[in-house]
Amino acid sequence: MIRFDILTLFPEMFDGPFEASIIKRAQEGGFVEIALHNIRDYAPGKHRVTDDTPYGGGGGMIMKPEPIFNAVEAILGLTVPDEGYATLYAQGGYPPIILLTPQGRLLKQPVARSLATVDRLLLICGRYEGIDERVRHYLATDELSIGDYVLSGGELAAMIVVDAVTRLVPGVLGDAAATAKDSHSAGLLEHPHYTRPAEYRGHGIPDILLSGHHARLEVWRRQQSLLRTLKRRPDLLASLELSQSDRDFLAQQEEGD
Repeated sequence: MIRFDILTLFPEMFDGPFEASIIKRAQEGGFVEIALHNIRDYAPGKHRVTDDTPYGGGGGMIMKPEPIFNAVEAILGLTVPDEGYATLYAQGGYPPIILLTPQGRLLKQPVARSLATVDRLLLICGRYEGIDERVRHYLATDELSIGDYVLSGGELAAMIVVDAVTRLVPGVLGDAAATAKDSHSAGLLEHPHYTRPAEYRGHGIPDILLSGHHARLEVWRRQQSLLRTLKRRPDLLASLELSQSDRDFLAQQEEGD
């Protein structure tokens, strides 16, 4: 089982996505536990202020460090040392703390697969113009981005992280091998899929799918994945270890162009 602790100013945003489909079933099945923590509850003072103007001027508001530090310490039952949480994390037995930010490393399938091996994750959702840099330096053990664009906050990114990781937790999906052929799992985009009816509005399906020749079908699927990747994401091919038959097939396609 894996537990997600999500620190956010807007916990109500998670109600719909976490109460349906795979994530709902994963929680009901005891594979995943999700705890939402309102950062405002940990802000000091009567008015529970969580943001302030940036030093040095500039537009927008910055999330204050105190509420986030207080939340982490309360949730994990510890005191962050002066040198930062990383010193505790390095000792083992402490969960990763991930800051969702457009400045983070890109969330890719291998990253999700790695996160699915831990027992607990803390996700910090940023808001406003940004978050006090001391959170990045003295709390976060990692920073993740879901793409090269800017959102209003880290909540949507946190939902995507939870979804991407949850489906990789053993037992969550009925077919244990289902994720192995997903796009990006093996570095390639997934091959095309078809289902009944075999003909629809005059459009049929490839004959190989009805042939019953499983070995030939696997070759076809591999080639279709290669072809789709070549056409849509050729950048992915550069980092893959391809067989000689893979290279021969791709060379034929490039010659045909």
